[in-house]
Amino acid sequence: MKKILSVLCVLTVAAALFTGCSKKAAKGPVTVNLWSFTDEIPGMVEKYIADHPDCGFTVNKTIIATTEGAYQPALDQALMSGGADAPDMYAAEAAFILKYSQGDMQQYAMPYKDLGIDIDAKIKAAEIAPYTVDIGSNTSGQVDALGYQTTGGCFIYRRSIAKKVFGSDDPKTIQSIIGGGSGNWTAFEAAAEKLAAAGVAIVSGDGDPWHAFENSSDKGWIVNGKLYIDPKREAFIDFSKKLTDKGWSNQTQDWTDAWFADMKDTGAKPCFGFFGPAWLINYTLAPNCGGSKVGEGTYGDWAVCNSPIGFFWGGTWVLANKNMPAAKKNAVKTLIEWITLDASNDGLLYKWANGTLNGEGGTKDTVSSGVVMAKSNGELSFLGGQNMFEYFVPANKYANGKNLTQYDETINSLWREQVRAYANGQKSRDAAIKDFKQNVADKLGVE
Repeated sequence: MKKILSVLCVLTVAAALFTGCSKKAAKGPVTVNLWSFTDEIPGMVEKYIADHPDCGFTVNKTIIATTEGAYQPALDQALMSGGADAPDMYAAEAAFILKYSQGDMQQYAMPYKDLGIDIDAKIKAAEIAPYTVDIGSNTSGQVDALGYQTTGGCFIYRRSIAKKVFGSDDPKTIQSIIGGGSGNWTAFEAAAEKLAAAGVAIVSGDGDPWHAFENSSDKGWIVNGKLYIDPKREAFIDFSKKLTDKGWSNQTQDWTDAWFADMKDTGAKPCFGFFGPAWLINYTLAPNCGGSKVGEGTYGDWAVCNSPIGFFWGGTWVLANKNMPAAKKNAVKTLIEWITLDASNDGLLYKWANGTLNGEGGTKDTVSSGVVMAKSNGELSFLGGQNMFEYFVPANKYANGKNLTQYDETINSLWREQVRAYANGQKSRDAAIKDFKQNVADKLGVE
């Protein structure tokens, strides 16, 4: 009986080697513990496994939404506790990625090179967007995390309003009118005045241009352990006041019903445009435009051009746990390379850019690989047939990934709260800044 079992074992291992799996696959599939705050990356991994049935691994997914701050504490506890259920792969979004790639929880991240990835060569070959690499690199310069999206931002505007007020909806013409690529807000403010005279808000609320102000700063919120208000971020408080006092916006807050109403042209007054990346078009503007084809709501009445100042907004990075069992490293390496670095037509990046991950006709998005973007087509009927990649791909090069801190999510929220109070006339400029500093000190112990 023992001889028979030995023969069967040898045959099983041989079969596994013949199909391309490792010897460990003969003992049963490796299970990768994946933690995320949406079903996006788990869906990618499940798609990979379905398309590669002989890969030798399965996935155990844990999804905890970031609403009410639930994800980070749970992830932190799971990483610190370790054990069989600890995350092997985990996701972090732009709002808190620095905590895991450079900050308090960086110690749990495994550099990609330690997974066996020739990271420098892969980044160069795929032409990965530099800002995403900067954000995902630890303080020693090693890459701990990469993303699959790029989230460089543009100005997304209404064609019909452009024609009515400026006589043209051509992206190059509108870009010139709003000062796209100029590095300042002079032309944008002049355009806002002209639009206001026609009864149109240039933006919905101050949250729309905020990310351009934030990302243009030379330094982050914390410098040498102390709170620092970069002059370019401080300028936002004055810009927000102008938006309110001069009637340049509908004074909405992002992610509220009033903000969404401006997307379908049912707000207080017509809204000319929004600042954002490709995902804002796909997942926010399109679902809230009031229609699903040209002629319905504002569908098809949009176009994109360069923002006055380059910026990025959002994104998700993927990390590996340095304490994972050695048996799982190859599976995690395979998945991370496929999601973040594979520039072939069979990689996640190509399928994500062209909307073919789950078959033809899916949502097109900008991705981290310049090589992939160069061979992809971003034409959207939502944008009147415009190829959005012509503007979003260059936008990724303008984005700055070197002025962030692990505290940005909290500090940005506190700053914008005080800016709104000043813009709405509830307190003076000096009081708003004073209260902001006090709130940061109270919340984070940083002065």
